[in-house]
Amino acid sequence: MQSYTIGQAARLLGVSPDTARRWADAGRITTRRDEGGRRVIDGRDLAAFSVDLAKTGEDDETSYTSVRNAFPGIVTAVKLGDVAAQVEIQAGPHRLVSLLTREAVEELGLEVGMEATARVKSTNVHIDRT
Repeated sequence: MQSYTIGQAARLLGVSPDTARRWADAGRITTRRDEGGRRVIDGRDLAAFSVDLAKTGEDDETSYTSVRNAFPGIVTAVKLGDVAAQVEIQAGPHRLVSLLTREAVEELGLEVGMEATARVKSTNVHIDRT
């Protein structure tokens, strides 16, 4: 399972590293120490926290930006069918849903808790693994 540093988590949540650190210090999000002694957050925990945060609309520093229609975020759900799949990404306050082939999801290795970028062109959302 992928883990994220406080700084990476802050970027994915659309807040400052200080805000993410305060949330961790307050016990709102669980952290652990990696081999290098850095505090990290497990991907699944970060995905769940990002969904809860978006539902409450609460954050200390909201940043709304879309640079060339790219939305870096964290995968919060993957639903696989026989041929098609649905992937949800929480990018700061934005929830994006993409319908794509099961094969594409498997080739990208997409799973809940991993970092990904949703790219929007017209009515299509493309997922890039980062």
